[in-house]
Amino acid sequence: MGLIKAIVTAPAAPVRFVGWTARQVLDAAEREYYDPAAIRAELAELSERFDAGELSDEEFDRMEDELLDRLAEAEARTDRY
Repeated sequence: MGLIKAIVTAPAAPVRFVGWTARQVLDAAEREYYDPAAIRAELAELSERFDAGELSDEEFDRMEDELLDRLAEAEARTDRY
């Protein structure tokens, strides 16, 4: 029965491989996006840009809020696992 199933489902193998690959890429992207160390590094860079006068108060506040929200979500995700 296993051989027959393998023969019948063989044409779908490339589709399964594409799906698997897409899931792996998505998982890697999420790990990078929600990495607390990377978010803290972005916050430090943002602070340096603000101190250098590259950002207005409003831009800094908006971007900082986004990063802090992402950091909180990253820490919540870590707590779930």
